Amino acid sequence: MKILACNSNRPLSEAISTYLQDTLTKASIRRFADMEVFVEILENVRGEDVFVIQSTCYPANDNLMELLVAIDALRRGSAQRITAVMPYYGYARQDRKTGPRTPISAKLVANLLTNAGADRVLTLDLHASQIQGFFDIPVDNLYAAPVFVKDIKERYDPDGLVIVSPDVGGVVRARGMAKRLDADLAIIDKRRERAGVSEVMNIIGDVRGRDCILVDDIVDSAGTLCNAAVALTEAGATSVSAYVTHGVLSGGAVARITASPMKELVTTDSILATEAVRVSHNIRQLTIAPLIGEAMFRISSEQSVSSLFD
Repeated sequence: MKILACNSNRPLSEAISTYLQDTLTKASIRRFADMEVFVEILENVRGEDVFVIQSTCYPANDNLMELLVAIDALRRGSAQRITAVMPYYGYARQDRKTGPRTPISAKLVANLLTNAGADRVLTLDLHASQIQGFFDIPVDNLYAAPVFVKDIKERYDPDGLVIVSPDVGGVVRARGMAKRLDADLAIIDKRRERAGVSEVMNIIGDVRGRDCILVDDIVDSAGTLCNAAVALTEAGATSVSAYVTHGVLSGGAVARITASPMKELVTTDSILATEAVRVSHNIRQLTIAPLIGEAMFRISSEQSVSSLFD
């Protein structure tokens, strides 16, 4: 096994290599003067099982291109198998046609990865599970739920706990978390007027006097979570927290969360934390390095990955 770290989230790559007790493959990943990506692998990879770690987060296009060029460099270096390890799979929210003449960008990215030479994809909490079907190569979609459940059990009394889905589309995810915690389930009925703007309409379930935990896969502008936190607080919730896998947190999201009634937002380190996130008093990150590292080990040694979640 060889592990190649691209530049989007170097600390996570180093943590994964530490878990696996392996060193990162030496490579030069840099830019020409006009910002073209150049990748040079400085070790022999012929016949090797190589894992390329790269989240396609901001700047999404640069990071995606870096991953594609790295895969091409490995393919031309005669690597036996190339696995694209994408803790955060960018463009996943464009997984269907939402109107006339709109793209399905998640499928486009799948085609790019396959044509670049990836033999397998390892990712975490895809925005939509059907994206796995966009690939003609194996895809392992890991879940952050076990990491979140462990943290919640250490910090909350299960008797007064309610897991809340911030919208109808996330009910399956929230129900799975509630089942693991043996907790009640509530749902926010939300109407989205336009992209990036949401309005909370209704709360389905009893939250009065309970500790509410919002569960989602991506927090971007944080408008949905903050509106939900306000609605839950007004409905009598004792406290409101959120556990979200991918902390995109673009624009004024951090300031919005800081000003909201949310007790804390907990994300994974699938996306490198910005300085604003690191200094925020109510945003916390949990590492997924052991989870991804264990999955990589099992793929390399031809063991079951799904049994991680049994």
